[in-house]
Amino acid sequence: MKQTSELNFFLTIIKAGSLSGAARELGITPPAISKRLAQMEERLGVSLLNRSTRRLSLTTEGELYRDDAMRILADIDRMEQRVSRGRTDVKGRLRINAPLGFGRVYITPLVSDFVKRHPGIEIQLQLTDAPLNLVDEGFDLGIRFGELPDTRIIARKLAANRRLLCASSAYLQQHGTPVVPRDLLAHNCIVLRQNETAYGVWTFSKDGKTETVKVTGPVTSNDGEVTLNWALEGHGIIMRAEWDIAKYLRSGRLQLVLEDYTTPPADIFAVYPERHSASARVRAFTDFLVASFGERASASTDAVTAASPRTW
Repeated sequence: MKQTSELNFFLTIIKAGSLSGAARELGITPPAISKRLAQMEERLGVSLLNRSTRRLSLTTEGELYRDDAMRILADIDRMEQRVSRGRTDVKGRLRINAPLGFGRVYITPLVSDFVKRHPGIEIQLQLTDAPLNLVDEGFDLGIRFGELPDTRIIARKLAANRRLLCASSAYLQQHGTPVVPRDLLAHNCIVLRQNETAYGVWTFSKDGKTETVKVTGPVTSNDGEVTLNWALEGHGIIMRAEWDIAKYLRSGRLQLVLEDYTTPPADIFAVYPERHSASARVRAFTDFLVASFGERASASTDAVTAASPRTW
């Protein structure tokens, strides 16, 4: 249908962020993109995009067109999924957003396995330091950690996950081991600038009481792998999700700190907009993730010890 083709065309330009990017995505030339967009605007009698040498921005009419285009295409997709719900094949494009480190290590191989099982599927995986807005960015599914503030999305838990404090044995031998959270004020703490969380504020709970500590240290980064490497090199104490540090705890390269305190959970979820709840692609991939992470958890018979948390 010409109308749905134009809707997809316009959304592709928005997602790409430029006419040249849309041209690469669609496999045509930038002049062809510009001409087709001009024809759309002429037919509608309005300007949809503000063009500049650096970037594109939506006009008021363009924002309305984008919002309605996303709603219409989602309704069409939901209708087709309802009609074909009895079919067992999974086909079409699935756009997924996941955290950079976790996505690289755990989601990427699962995507590979899923595509082998479903040759008709096309997956676009985008790994980012900070989570993207699934609705605004046009993603079908995302992988998220911890609390989920957005009530507009559906979440399925993939695995339990803890945030743990640890440091290298060399650091602890030189600086001592903290006994209570406030001891961290006298220590070098490696802070990860991540998402929208308060910078350098670590929260601890024990016996029904909660306290926060504003930690500092000589090095900080927005990259989790960088901060982890600094901890391994003895620069200070780090708070990381157990999936990220489990192998180093098992090998002894890192040691747990303040083990009898709990920190905010970092449980792992697959999330997707409510309008995708009827999508066979989303449902199939989410079921696959749940089963895969469940198998990893059940395979770890010696998973939880004082110095060796659960293995994924």
